[in-house]
Amino acid sequence: MRAYVFTDKSLTSEAGRFVWLEMDNEKAVNNTLRKKLDIRALPSFFILDPKDERIAVRWIGGMSLDQLKKMLADGRAEVEGRNGGTPADTLFARAERMFGASDNPGASQAYLQALAVAPAGWSHEARATESALFALSEIDSNEAIAKLSERELPRLKGTVSSANVAGYGLGAAVALPKDHPRRTEWLTMFETASNAIVVDPNIPLSGDDRSGLYISLLDARKDANDSLGARRVAEAWSKALDDAAAKAPTPDARTVYDSHRLSAYVELGQPERAIPMLQQSEKDFPDDYNPPARLAIAYRNMKKYPDAIAASDRALAKVYGPRTLTVLNARTDIYLAMGDTTSARGNLEKTIVAAGNVLDKDRAEKYIPTVQKRIDGLKRPTP
Repeated sequence: MRAYVFTDKSLTSEAGRFVWLEMDNEKAVNNTLRKKLDIRALPSFFILDPKDERIAVRWIGGMSLDQLKKMLADGRAEVEGRNGGTPADTLFARAERMFGASDNPGASQAYLQALAVAPAGWSHEARATESALFALSEIDSNEAIAKLSERELPRLKGTVSSANVAGYGLGAAVALPKDHPRRTEWLTMFETASNAIVVDPNIPLSGDDRSGLYISLLDARKDANDSLGARRVAEAWSKALDDAAAKAPTPDARTVYDSHRLSAYVELGQPERAIPMLQQSEKDFPDDYNPPARLAIAYRNMKKYPDAIAASDRALAKVYGPRTLTVLNARTDIYLAMGDTTSARGNLEKTIVAAGNVLDKDRAEKYIPTVQKRIDGLKRPTP
């Protein structure tokens, strides 16, 4: 969003209409606000009513420029009490309030009710659909996700939202029990739609959205035990990411694709392809822990363990907040790949200490037992 959307000059007109705030979710100083907003995924965007700081609009995930402008317009309308007069508008406003308050069961039902009575061409259809899908995913309603995606895909055909709808539908179909009566039908439907959307040049998908759809397609081929098909998807995914990175106008825009490119290369069994790009990113952004943390993963997959540990050291020197745990967990994986259970155990013990330092009490109490279970599962070396 920073590299591709917020830089658009057409947003200048919005600069004086809002008080803008960006919050670093990893810093402890922001824990109170993080809890108040109940941030479940990154990125998350909110428009707050200045009168009482209630959440007027909540959006989960990235946005295109047009989606962002629509969100801003909707936020102003909600704060100013201009929600429209149709039954669908009334239900949508109710759903927005529930969604802002993280009432996912209530919000999902209100969004569904709004969509059920919405007139053709309803202006809130795309956002109501995507928000409903996220709310349903938070309560593991895979059948409801598949049904909503099936209904909305034709209505949103040719739009940016179609990619998210197809991806949600495909993911939900994969997650359904194998004996669900419509599972095979939905898998075929959503996979066919996703394959068409991901290569459609007329749909202005962001690189992230396109990559996310490839990941859904990869999961579907793995679910079908189709190793050749999975590899074809991974190759197409890798190429799409490489093409997007090659067109990036700035180093900051190029690094947007680093994590997904690394995942694609690892999927293809070619982690060495990530080394040049990550070394360049580490050079371009010397204070960022992400490039060395990703290099550690690439080197681990290449079985270059000393290089992996060295990259992990550099990442740990820069990382802060809860992401410290991600880097420490990756380091444990390096030790285990080396067969060094003693160092793995010691690193996991450091992870428990770090969790107590970087997580609030509630999150630490949930996280630490999973690390302890991992420690308990390691065999102690024989004296």
